[in-house]
Formats: sequence, C-alpha cells, structure tokens
Amino acid sequence: MSSVLQGFTKSLAMTFLSEIGDKTFFAAAILAMRYPRRLVLAGCVSALIVMTILSATVGWAAPNLIPRKWTHHITTLLFFGFGLWSLWDGFKQGGGGGSEELAEVEAELDSDLKTNGKATKDKVEDENKKQKRPFLTQFFSPIFLKAFSINFFGEFGDKSQLATIGLAADENPFGVVLGGIVAQLLCTTAAVIGGKSLASQISERIVALSGGMLFIIFGIQSFLTSVET
Repeated sequence: MSSVLQGFTKSLAMTFLSEIGDKTFFAAAILAMRYPRRLVLAGCVSALIVMTILSATVGWAAPNLIPRKWTHHITTLLFFGFGLWSLWDGFKQGGGGGSEELAEVEAELDSDLKTNGKATKDKVEDENKKQKRPFLTQFFSPIFLKAFSINFFGEFGDKSQLATIGLAADENPFGVVLGGIVAQLLCTTAAVIGGKSLASQISERIVALSGGMLFIIFGIQSFLTSVET
C-alpha cells in the first residue's frame, strides 16, 4: 500500500507541475473558448489518460527487458536531467505570465483553422446538429477528435511522458497511473473552466523552477535509494 501511495504522490506532483504550463494546457484553454467545453474536456482528458497508461506500461515493462539496477540508474539520471533542464528554462524566462506561450499555441491553432477553412465550418455545423443526439454519440464528433489528437500527439516525446515512463519503472505503476490521471484531470479541468484568462496568468518561470526543484529532489531520493541497496 505504501508503494502505491508513494507512486501516486510522486506522479501527482510531477505531472501537475509538468502540465500546468504545458502547451497542451494552453491548447485546452483555447479550444474550450471556441467549442463546447464538455467535448473539449472529454477529448483532452481521454487523450492524456491513454498517454499516461501507455507511458506507465512502458515503464512497468522496462525492468523485464533491462536489469532493474540499470532502469533505476536511468530513472535517476532522467530526474536530474529534467530537473536541470527545467531550472535552466526557468532562469532564462522572464517573470511574467504565460502570454508568450499562449500566443504561440493560439497562433498554431489559428493556422490550423485557416488551413482547414471550410471543413472546420462544416464540422461546427455538424456539431450543432449533434447537440440533439444521444450523449455518447457526441464522443465521435470532430471537436472531440480534434481535442484528443492535439493532446495525444502533443504529449509524444514530452518531458512529462518520459518522466512518467521513468517513474513507472522505479515506483508502483498503478500508483503512477492513478496519480498521473488525477493530475491531468485537475490541470485540464482548470484550463477548460478557467479558459484564456487563467492561462495568461500562469507564470511559466515559477512553474519551471518548481518543477525543476521537484525533479532534483526525486533524483536525490532515487540516488540515495541506490546507495542504500
């Protein structure tokens, strides 16, 4: 039970600080201003849950392919590496909110909308018609699929994904998955409900520095564990 709780706590803290100022967070906030919130929330959360489970599964399987001693050392290096990376990003950034990152993501989404032009309008019209249909059929709507794909592919190769893999290789994978899902749900819900106003107030510098210190702490703990054993 203690191993599950430890994996849950670490995953919750790590994922929350990694995702609160991430591009997928800003994308969810912008999408929620343009489309029905429940569909955006469902699409974003579904994608992040699937990605969390896949990442944890890879981490859980790693010790069966590589000696656990090596996976533990790799995880320790990942924590230190991500910690230094986040601290460096934090020191480089200014003290303002996430307006630059928000503007960048918004520009990317606007570009995508212009590229798809008429198709997007048709999808929105179709969505308006689907409002009268049963709830479950709306999960196959273009808006749900758009939110799902943006978040799913946006997480590939992301720092939080790699950290989840490393954490699941070193901690109880069930606790890691549960903590990751809770953190993703909290972050995405805040983005969807709070919208653009909340996203613009987030200090990327504080988030980066906090996340960096957390990764360093995890790295030190992992290193001390390996020394003791």
